[in-house]
Amino acid sequence: MSSFEAIIEIIGSDSCPLYRVGDEFDLSGKALLSPYNKPTCLILAGDIMAVLIKSETMGSDVKNIFDCSGCTGSARLEYKRKKEFTVPAVTAKHDNYIGTIVNLLSSFSVFKNLNENEIRDIVSFLRLDRFAKGKIILKRGEPGKKLFIIIDGKVEVLGEGGVRIATLGKGEIFGEMSLLSGDPVTATVKAVASAKVLYLNGAYFRKILKRFPPLQIHLARLLARRLAKTNAIRAEDFVSGMVGRLSEMPPSGLFQALNLNQKTGILLLELSKGPADLYFRDGEIIYAKYNEKKDREAFFELLKENEGQFRFVPGLPKKRMNAPILGDFMGLLMEGITRIDESEIV
Repeated sequence: MSSFEAIIEIIGSDSCPLYRVGDEFDLSGKALLSPYNKPTCLILAGDIMAVLIKSETMGSDVKNIFDCSGCTGSARLEYKRKKEFTVPAVTAKHDNYIGTIVNLLSSFSVFKNLNENEIRDIVSFLRLDRFAKGKIILKRGEPGKKLFIIIDGKVEVLGEGGVRIATLGKGEIFGEMSLLSGDPVTATVKAVASAKVLYLNGAYFRKILKRFPPLQIHLARLLARRLAKTNAIRAEDFVSGMVGRLSEMPPSGLFQALNLNQKTGILLLELSKGPADLYFRDGEIIYAKYNEKKDREAFFELLKENEGQFRFVPGLPKKRMNAPILGDFMGLLMEGITRIDESEIV
């Protein structure tokens, strides 16, 4: 099956909310195909069709530059050419794009325990974005909404006062800490040079983790390592017996720091619903009590708190030293966070 194809390229943008310079629209017969992974702007689609109809009427194949009608922003477009093509060519182009992304991601450590078909499934949820040098990608204190995977370029992670915590490059990810913990973004992330990223919207994040346990394990371990690095000073303070506030270090981060540092002792908390006790042995939880609940259920309740004081007391009573653990720490944490997410949806 043959048809005519028109290529319309974005050659200029004035705060266009959807498209960037270089994006292309393909006309296949009566179907207008938007740039890959981007929605169709009905205003722009109408402008394009008006230009195409005019071109057909005039019978001219010459280049034609025009501006869209505009919304909150505007774009300049160039009607570049018209030629015969076969419809399967578009499908082949799309398949080649997907295959390239799959091959690229399979070389990244975060996906090393997934097979090609599993990575291909995940790619269907990913979107591509570009950031110019100096552009802020994530801002400290804002809600975490996306997981980012760097496929080209570098970004720097900035802590309080703009202090550089880390520099991340190709194959590395960021944004997972706030998505896993449910807390606001703890550091600002800025492009050091022009960067290309794939991102996953938070709405799909939990679904992906449930479907692919190896990915869940990798991200949980990565979260723990990064948490330990960014909170090393505070962790040393509270494990030595100092008092802190959950508003400064939320329960998920507090518990993970104790787990990663393999601490043994009692975490005492004063909360709105009353006192709580959490017993750790070598970083694993062996007992929990809060608001008339014990062990696992008490732990899950504690994850919901965001106000109150805590104090860590090293050492355990002899009768608790050989008590069994409540379960794998990361498994408990992920189950607790999932419960919170599900309760918020309901």
